[in-house]
Amino acid sequence: MIRRVAFAALLVVAGCKKHAVSPEKSASKDLAGDHVRADDAKVTADPQFAGAGKTELVVSEAPLATKVGQQVLAAGGTAADAAVATAFALAVVHPTAGNVAGGGFAVVYKDGKSAALDFRETAPAAATDTMYIGPDGKASKDSVIGDRASGVPGSVAGLYALHEKYGKKPWKDLVAPAIALARDGFAVDTFVNAAIVRRKDLLAGNAASAAMWLPGGKPRAVGEVVKQPDLQRVLERIAEHGPDGFYKGETAQAIVDEMKRGGGLITADDLAGYKAEWREPITFDYRGKHVITMPPPSSGGVVLAMTANIVRNQDLGKLGWHSAAHVHWIVEAWRRAYAVRNALLGDPAFVKDMPIAKLISPEEGDKLAATITDKATPSKSVPALFDGLHTTNLCIVDGSGMAIAMTTTLNLSFGNGVTVSGFLLNDEMDDFSVKPGEPNTFALVQGQLNKIEPGKRMLSSMTPTIVTDAGGVELVVGAQGGPTIITSVWQVMSNVIDFGMPVAEAVAAPRIHHQHLPDLVRLEYESVTRDADKALRAMGYKIEWKEPHNFGAANAIVRVPAGWQGAADPRGGGAAAGD
Repeated sequence: MIRRVAFAALLVVAGCKKHAVSPEKSASKDLAGDHVRADDAKVTADPQFAGAGKTELVVSEAPLATKVGQQVLAAGGTAADAAVATAFALAVVHPTAGNVAGGGFAVVYKDGKSAALDFRETAPAAATDTMYIGPDGKASKDSVIGDRASGVPGSVAGLYALHEKYGKKPWKDLVAPAIALARDGFAVDTFVNAAIVRRKDLLAGNAASAAMWLPGGKPRAVGEVVKQPDLQRVLERIAEHGPDGFYKGETAQAIVDEMKRGGGLITADDLAGYKAEWREPITFDYRGKHVITMPPPSSGGVVLAMTANIVRNQDLGKLGWHSAAHVHWIVEAWRRAYAVRNALLGDPAFVKDMPIAKLISPEEGDKLAATITDKATPSKSVPALFDGLHTTNLCIVDGSGMAIAMTTTLNLSFGNGVTVSGFLLNDEMDDFSVKPGEPNTFALVQGQLNKIEPGKRMLSSMTPTIVTDAGGVELVVGAQGGPTIITSVWQVMSNVIDFGMPVAEAVAAPRIHHQHLPDLVRLEYESVTRDADKALRAMGYKIEWKEPHNFGAANAIVRVPAGWQGAADPRGGGAAAGD
């Protein structure tokens, strides 16, 4: 099973007694299904997921990938070089989300300037807005399982674009560690094993996936060494030829052949025509800090900025961490921001009139804050207020002060379950509005602006984010976990800025989530006290308690007087390493 969040005890905020309470003793026994936090509980972050560096630091969801990135920095590479090498290593050792056939986003800060890189997947040219609607009028499973679920991959093009603009080391040198890992093998850890067990039915449906991850019909065991010679050859072609080694030639033909076999839509022209896009980041100020994050087709930056502006006149620190008042304000902010996300955002190449500047303005935040009362707002009434799991993340800072937050994805764990030449294909087409007005796999109810169109980039929740102040980079953060990505990034950022938590505690602290629809508040076990739970219910909130693995995983780096401190999320594993 997935390792429970590694709490030696549970979180306590300012004003609470600081002595440890075991999780077993903190769980409520008088409310069926509840796992409330004891009033005097606190968290002690597990040191195996934390790390520090005087001048540079890497955090990712796999210790072997983190090690690769740290070695690149130690050899004089830039943060971009380390990001490329780490991402390719994740494609080998983190098969649930690390990929060469997925996509993602990166936010970069260097010498006082910032940039946003969009390498999100696109819909194939043959895609239509009704392609997943069956004869009965209902959405089929084809948007998440099998070849028809795949968008045109963007990861290789994106990593190459990042290297072209900010890299220093030879491209081949950055792909080489991943090639070695694929050739020599890596030992399956508890996180990879648990992921295989959870998704064994999906993997069993494809012969190549089953052979790789379910040999003899059994999930790869913890400690078993996995060698991937087919993926090794794919990486060697990428190392030798750059993007052409993936989007053209032997690898591209293998994808096209698989599409023909399995009824998929991606063609050779789709692959050859893919391009990553540099975009202007969304920026906003919060508590005297400057926040740099992703614009559409990521929805994360808009939701993050709207949340910040809605709560900007509330002193969250004084409300008390995860008090009923604190939860009330951030849930109401998310309710309004996610309503915007689901109805008004999409690929800027297709949706020309997104009112981004207005939506992320402090004035709009104040207007929306004025609609918040002391009761829960029914989500069905929120749209009238307006005019008009599987992903992975890495965070890196280098000795020059360059910082990168990058998030990549296959969508669901192990993507669509189909393996081609040793790599898994994505199932990102489900991030479109497969049937507008009805929930997708993540229960997001989205509108017409995110409908399927040829060449379009599907709306995303990925939210790589960098926070700066007068001293330069202060915080680098990102997360995985579908729509919980945005709320996870917000909570880590707020935990550091509003509540002064050290980075390891800010990342590990129990989380909450709300996304407009469904109209309920998800609480991670031991996230609020019994009194807060009762107060929230009295305010009209529908509460759903969930285990930690339902809240994704975040990684973060924070500047400290001695240099940098970083932490991988114990919900997802990983490691931080620096020098």
